[in-house]
Amino acid sequence: MESSKLFRYELIKNYVALYAKKDVDGLIVLWEMMAVEIVALVGEGGFKLLYERCISLTQVTFPWLVVGPPLPQNGRRFVELRLRFEEQSIAQTNAANNQLLITFTDLLASLIGEQITVVILHTAMGNSKTENNSTKELENE
Repeated sequence: MESSKLFRYELIKNYVALYAKKDVDGLIVLWEMMAVEIVALVGEGGFKLLYERCISLTQVTFPWLVVGPPLPQNGRRFVELRLRFEEQSIAQTNAANNQLLITFTDLLASLIGEQITVVILHTAMGNSKTENNSTKELENE
């Protein structure tokens, strides 16, 4: 089970590297894509609760990460998160975003299981070379 969690962490790291491209836009896109999948699964309220808990837990390491609840409409949902990311260096932003995604998916995995969480990550992030390699690894477990 621990190897599955480490696999998910590596998958997140790869997706962040793929989408970050040295600006905040890619990181927000990751959150938007994740939100679409989670809202479809647990509704807007469920997503909001997971996201708020994730922010709360991550603020211990990144106290500057003070954001309100996500707005329900797509495209504007993460306005405050974007503002906080833009105030930091790219290294600090990437580190915080990695921790946010890990925390968020830890919470999600504790509710629905590791394998389903990984499938949601793949679905949310779309088809990529990273996904194809990661899917093969998951099938081999």
